[in-house]
Amino acid sequence: MKLNFYKYQGAGNDFILIDNRDGSIDHRNPLLISKVCDRRFGVGGDGMMFLQNVEGFDFEMVYYNSDGQPSSMCGNGGRCIVAFARHLGVIGSETNFLAVDGPHYAKISDSGDWVSLQMIDVDTVDRDSEAYVLNTGSPHYVQLTTGLQHKDVFAEGRAIRNNTTYLSKGINVNFVEPLDNGYFVRTYERGVEAETYACGTGVTAVALAMAQANDQTGHISTPIKVLGGDMNIRFHYDGLKFNDIFLEGPAVKVFIGEIEVGDLGEYQAEEQGL
Repeated sequence: MKLNFYKYQGAGNDFILIDNRDGSIDHRNPLLISKVCDRRFGVGGDGMMFLQNVEGFDFEMVYYNSDGQPSSMCGNGGRCIVAFARHLGVIGSETNFLAVDGPHYAKISDSGDWVSLQMIDVDTVDRDSEAYVLNTGSPHYVQLTTGLQHKDVFAEGRAIRNNTTYLSKGINVNFVEPLDNGYFVRTYERGVEAETYACGTGVTAVALAMAQANDQTGHISTPIKVLGGDMNIRFHYDGLKFNDIFLEGPAVKVFIGEIEVGDLGEYQAEEQGL
């Protein structure tokens, strides 16, 4: 079986996107997805998404991490699938779509490569010693640090993600260093189980946590630098709740391709050890 796909990236966070509006692909197949996401033997990507029809919305975003497992919300993936939907002619400059954490509104630039995605409201920020812990569609651990350019994010992030507190459900680990204008962020992502070039829900969590840490309120705009480029998070904070949260950044089509994946049933049998 041949699978037609599109490759998109948002600040270096890269994804394989599939148009599944006809419902012909049964994507509940972790082995298939993990093999297609493999960077040596497949297409390569931090995750894989399926754009599907759903009643009451322009489309549905179904997202899997590169390990083949269903994921919580992916912010950069959300921005990329909006650009994909525009490419397919599903939407114009604005959209309301459904993701795993509920409805999302987004707006895309006239050029089609910059997307502002509204995220869920956040009213709880917990602490784990000096770190901040919050859920912005996915769970995040936010830790201030210095010398971030040279930090071993893989080793330190993996240790936190797999400690006794977070091992069962996992958590995304963000290391943050203040810049003259905004913050530099590097993230270890669960499901990918490695550092990624960007994490949308992660930089959102960082911006909110830093606003609370610095006693900022009102309408706030926070520039964030990641390994894959520049992003921005704007939101309103009244001292108790964060709302009108928008994750903004690039969403770029890299290429269109086709991959031979064989019979989907073969993957089911291999997964079951038959």
